[in-house]
Amino acid sequence: MDFAELLKRRRMVRRYTGDPVPRDVLERIVATVRRAPSGGFSQGHRLLVVTDDETKRRIRALFSDYGYTDEWLATAGAFIVVGTREQDYHDRYNEPDKLAATGGVEIEWPAPYWFVDAGAAMMLLLLAAIDEGLASGVFGVTVEKMAAFKELLAIPDEVHVVAVVTVGRPADEDGLSAQSSRMSQRRRQLDELVRWERWDAQ
Repeated sequence: MDFAELLKRRRMVRRYTGDPVPRDVLERIVATVRRAPSGGFSQGHRLLVVTDDETKRRIRALFSDYGYTDEWLATAGAFIVVGTREQDYHDRYNEPDKLAATGGVEIEWPAPYWFVDAGAAMMLLLLAAIDEGLASGVFGVTVEKMAAFKELLAIPDEVHVVAVVTVGRPADEDGLSAQSSRMSQRRRQLDELVRWERWDAQ
């Protein structure tokens, strides 16, 4: 699909048909993570794909008090947990080639790039789903739910859960769309988001 068309179709979908997503389709979607950028080629991305109906039911039960998520999660064909392993970045930046450029000490990270890169990987998943003729949404795991969520899926402590991507064939979602921010908030104009040359330049 043309990239401009992909962008036009990119939105968060919160209702699906309930059809399963074929394994080969999911494999193509998650394979995009291998092309995701990562600081120093640290490759800290970690994904967990969940398609088992009972496991998906238990995840849904965990978030049952979130209200509008119940139908959303009940109809998704698959969940893709997007995680990152911070230690991969420290390991990479303590290798000789990186230390040689920084006087023998690990860089002072200006931002936690393990999260930056996880966001980039997540965007690839969202676009890849559209390219496969599917739709996707994203929900976060709150701090109070995190321990139970990780225990349910046997996610090790060293992997940070960043978000969960839902994937499926889109269904009519008028009711859920009405609750979404994109229906109630305006899209900012480009000149509110992008500046040129200097921040204070007009």
